[in-house]
Amino acid sequence: MSEEQIVISTDGEEARQDANEQREIRFAKLQGLQQDGQNPFQITTARHLVPTTEIAGRFDELENTDVAICGRMMSRRDMGKANFIDLRDRDGKIQVYVKRDDIGEDAFDAFKKWDLGDLIEVKGFVFRTRRGEVSIHAKALRLLTKSLMPLPEKFHGLTDTDTRYRRRYLDLIVNPEVRETFIRRTKILRAIREYLDEQDFLEVETPILTPNYGGAAARPFLTHHNALDMDLHLRISLELYLKRLIVGGLERVYEIGRVFRNEGLSVRHNPEFTLLEIYQAYTDYNGMMALCEGLFRHTAQVALGTLQIPYGELTLDFEKPFARLTMRETVARYAGVDFDALDFESARALAKERGLEVLPRHGIGDILNLFFEEYCEDKLVQPTFILDHPVEISPLAKRKPQEPDYTERFELFICGREMANAFSELNDPIDQRGRFEAQEALFAAGDEEANHTDEDFLLALEYGMPPTGGIGIGIDRLVMLLTDSAAIRDVLLFPTMKKM
Repeated sequence: MSEEQIVISTDGEEARQDANEQREIRFAKLQGLQQDGQNPFQITTARHLVPTTEIAGRFDELENTDVAICGRMMSRRDMGKANFIDLRDRDGKIQVYVKRDDIGEDAFDAFKKWDLGDLIEVKGFVFRTRRGEVSIHAKALRLLTKSLMPLPEKFHGLTDTDTRYRRRYLDLIVNPEVRETFIRRTKILRAIREYLDEQDFLEVETPILTPNYGGAAARPFLTHHNALDMDLHLRISLELYLKRLIVGGLERVYEIGRVFRNEGLSVRHNPEFTLLEIYQAYTDYNGMMALCEGLFRHTAQVALGTLQIPYGELTLDFEKPFARLTMRETVARYAGVDFDALDFESARALAKERGLEVLPRHGIGDILNLFFEEYCEDKLVQPTFILDHPVEISPLAKRKPQEPDYTERFELFICGREMANAFSELNDPIDQRGRFEAQEALFAAGDEEANHTDEDFLLALEYGMPPTGGIGIGIDRLVMLLTDSAAIRDVLLFPTMKKM
C-alpha cells in the first residue's frame, strides 16, 4: 500500500500500522529538508492572491496571466517529466501542471518527494488544457508546511462518523461537502444579522456566567469562581438579561450566543448550542410571528437562492404564508380530543387511557401539551406556527386577556421540529413573581428543569418594562434545515463527544 492510499478511517490494526509507517517516512523527509536548510515550518509569509474558484470564474480575464495561489496538494498524476496535481484552498480546487523543464530539474526532483496533504505555494500562469479544464501552468513551487500524517485514501475517504466529528479538521480537508456546510452556516448567520440590522435592532452581548439561571426549562452546568468564592452557572438562555435591556430603553435588541444545557445527546441536542434571541418593545407575539416569518424567508433566500427548500425527500415551501393553528386546534385535529370540553379529571383519565405519563404535579395545561407532543409534532412538516400555549408550561409569557389559562405564545414547527419559541413577554412583576413561585414548587416536587426566582429581574420589571415581544430561534436547527443535514453534530464544528 502506497502512502497515497492509507485508510485511517477504519479501525483495523493493519491500517494503523500503515499510517504509523507512513508517518515515520514523512518525518524522515522533514529531517532531510531541515538538514539541507529547507525547514518548511520556518516559512512565515506566502502569497495567496486569487481564490481557486475565482480563477475559473474570471478565466477570460486571467488567461495567460501570472497568479500566485496557496493550498493543500490533494492528488497527483505522475507522467514522468510532468505532473498534474490538484490544489485545494477554502473555496475549491484547481489543477496545476508542473513540468520539469519549466521549474528546473532540482526543483522538480524536490517536488516529486512531496506528499499528498502538503501545503504549497504555486506561481504560474492561467491556461486551459486540451480537455478544457482551467488550470495553472507552474513556474515555481514552494513547500510551505509539511504534512506528517497521511490523508485518508482517495476512493474511500473519511466516512466513519465518530472519527469525522472528533477530527473535524481532517473531515474538512477531505470532504468538500462538509466544508460547504460550514461556509453556508456563516452565510446564514450573516443573513440573520443583515435582516435584523436593517430592522434597526442592536446586537448586544450578555453574561455567560450567571449567579442565577432561567429563561428556559433545562438543567444548568455549575462552576465556581475562586476569587469571589461563589458558585456560578453557565447560562441556559439569553432571555432575562436581554429583557433587562428593554427595561433600560434599548427597545430592539438581539444576541447570537452559546447556551449550555446539562442534558442528553441526540440528533437534535448538544449540551452547548447557538441560540438567537430577539426582543422588541411595543409589540406582541403577532409582531414576532411576522418578524420570524420574514427572517426565515430572507435567510433561506440568501443562503440557498430559493424559497423552495430541499430537505431529505421533502420540499419545504417558505414562499407561501406559514400556517397558524392554536395548540388546542392542533390536538383536536390530530388526536381527536377537544380540550375546551374537558375538565382536569376527564383530561387526566383520557391521558392515562391513551398511555401518556401524567405526573402528580401536572395540570390540565401540561396534559394538553402531552397530547400535542405525542400526536401532533411529527405531523407539522410545512412551516406552522402553534399558538396559545397553556400557562403551566409558559412561565414567562403574558396571559391571553380573555383566556387567562392560556398565553400569548407560539412555537414554529418545521419537519416536526420546534424551530422557534416566542411570547408576548410577561411584564407584570406581581404575576411574574407568582409564576416563579409556582416554578419553585415544581422544582421542589422533582422537576429539575423548572425555573428559579430571579430577584434582580423582578426588580427590573418593577421599574417598568413596556409591552414587548420576544423570540428564541435555535441556530443549529435552522442550519440543519438549510444545509439538508440530518443531525446537529453535522452542523457543529466541534460537537460534544464522549471521552475516548
